[in-house]
Amino acid sequence: MLTVGRIAAQAGLSPKAVRLYEANGLIDPPERTPAGYRTYTDDAIPVLGFIRQAQALGLSLKEIKDILDLQRRGEQPCGLVTDLLDKHLADIDRRIADLQALRTTLQRARTQADQAADHGDTAVVCRIIENVIPSAS
Repeated sequence: MLTVGRIAAQAGLSPKAVRLYEANGLIDPPERTPAGYRTYTDDAIPVLGFIRQAQALGLSLKEIKDILDLQRRGEQPCGLVTDLLDKHLADIDRRIADLQALRTTLQRARTQADQAADHGDTAVVCRIIENVIPSAS
């Protein structure tokens, strides 16, 4: 039997993470000693490793729980996993596009600021921002 500290160390996690996974139903509740200490078996270590790897791929605890629940019911979760990964890839692509658009806007603002400075233009606050965002008037 392993204490929460020992099983956490073996899985490369903090005890707080192990307790969080238990609270969210990702791992089975452990046995308790008469003093109330959690005691785990070695069987929990691979599950904790899986959770850690899934989080490294960007999966949420809810998504990981859904995967584990399928597996515990004897179903193959690979279809769900590929769907989740596709969703995360699409989200990343969308964020990259948003960042690229922001970069273009910032670069344009920087170029306009250089041009305004070369012409001696002055601004009420800052020409960089005033030229990028149209005024509300």
